[in-house]
Amino acid sequence: MPVESSSSSGSRQTKQKRKSHSLSIRRTNSTEQDRSGLQRELLEGQSCDNLDSFGRMEDSKLPLSLRTNLLDLFSQIEREFENLYLENIELRREIESLNDRLAADGQAVEGTDLAKGALKTKASHSTSQLSQKLKTTYKASTSKPSQGVDTSSPRDLVIQILNLFSSLCPKRTRTPVCIIPIFNIVSSFKATTSRAVCQLVKEYVGHRDGIWDLSATRAQPVVLGTASADHTAMLWSIETGKCLLKYLGHQGSVNSIKFHPSEQMALTASGDQTAHIWRYMVQLPTPQPVADTTTPCEDDVDSSDKDDADGDAEGPNDCPSVRVPTTTLRSHQGVVIAADWLVGGKQVVTASWDRAANLYDVETSELVHSLTGHDQELTHCCTHPNQRLVVTSSRDTTFRLWDFRDPSIHSVNVFQGHTDTVTSAVFTVGDNVVSGSDDRTVKVWDLKNMRSPIATIRTDSAVNRISVSVTQKIIALPHDNRQVRLFDMSGVRLARLPRSNRQGHRRMVCCSAWCEDNAACNLFTCGFDRQAIGWNINIPALLQEK
Repeated sequence: MPVESSSSSGSRQTKQKRKSHSLSIRRTNSTEQDRSGLQRELLEGQSCDNLDSFGRMEDSKLPLSLRTNLLDLFSQIEREFENLYLENIELRREIESLNDRLAADGQAVEGTDLAKGALKTKASHSTSQLSQKLKTTYKASTSKPSQGVDTSSPRDLVIQILNLFSSLCPKRTRTPVCIIPIFNIVSSFKATTSRAVCQLVKEYVGHRDGIWDLSATRAQPVVLGTASADHTAMLWSIETGKCLLKYLGHQGSVNSIKFHPSEQMALTASGDQTAHIWRYMVQLPTPQPVADTTTPCEDDVDSSDKDDADGDAEGPNDCPSVRVPTTTLRSHQGVVIAADWLVGGKQVVTASWDRAANLYDVETSELVHSLTGHDQELTHCCTHPNQRLVVTSSRDTTFRLWDFRDPSIHSVNVFQGHTDTVTSAVFTVGDNVVSGSDDRTVKVWDLKNMRSPIATIRTDSAVNRISVSVTQKIIALPHDNRQVRLFDMSGVRLARLPRSNRQGHRRMVCCSAWCEDNAACNLFTCGFDRQAIGWNINIPALLQEK
């Protein structure tokens, strides 16, 4: 195979960058006729120079039809971004025009960027109305499809390109690096107008491996429980961050932890193919003053991706421990990935990688029902807070609703709303189910009509175990990309929790859990950086921005 010299390779790269830069200038300054002519020229292959800017496609070993398809997809992306660029130019002109009108009316103006809320006036009432109208116009203009162009989003076009790459390289599992910046560009067009405050209150550090799950007790005293891959579960003081108790009864990873609705009992599921019920008794320490670490939700800057959790974390060695469960549930033939209490606390349900969910009687430890039907491993289970309903999710891209309200029979409904693993499905207090998936979507369903979702949230990363607040029904989404985002039930994004080199998660976020009864922390998250974090979310400010 001939090898190209370093000088020849360097000159070729310089030439490609120069031509690519030239094309970029032509895209942003040419008319629509010029742009369509450029696209036609690219597709018909009449310009070797332009083809050279796409990686010398004339020398490519790709089939002609595939090369043409790739060029067509890139041209569609180009048209989409051109349209967004032109819309933003037009909005800038409208902003300047409105600014001039306000200045002519004698109102004080500071800066010219109304889109970022920099307008300040003496006549606060009229100016507030105008600012709100401008914000509405901006959102409407940037969200509606452009006229005369393909309505496919840039993300959908990129997915089509990725599918083409996958067909060429079936063994390739990583996304081509050259495609990744497109997602960031798309995200940059979203306005960041939230002024809600998200305060990091406390970090709970002590586990020696990643934390899969966490939850807060429903009965007094209110404590936080975490389940970790280090084979332990821990109970924490929410206010001080001190470990109160460690459970050491499992022989495998502890994948889930849930608390009894009224008694001091915990239910844990483990990779040792069992679920344990164990009692605890803790004494809360005196809380210490908490430093103010208030940070705007949307304005944090991720200045470093450095992982500070690679070292050996020193776990709490002075806290008491429990080693023997009061009840051991043994019926599964695979990893028990999740478990939960049914309403009343007399029965529990477990979900396993053996593709079954089991319903147990707590007092007798007997298996009441084996819930079978999923085609692949289960990933999560959740019970309704007020009714005898259970929802299970699976890697088979479905989730199932099990109804035990009639003691004599139990019915099941299967829902196929996702295209990849359903990582979790949870009930709300009302008549809704919220499901999250590795297909990067979260869907809200109405229990009275489950044929199609009432809202769909599309994200840029796989979604793990979600949580919905009881009173305000705010959905907290933990992501593989270390972010935690908040949405309402209609799919409107409310905020993104801060994540920088000094606060927030540094690795995949596995789970979120609301605890609205606690004044200090009303939201908890955990992840594979071996820590759990307690947040204080200013919900009134959050909803005011809605």
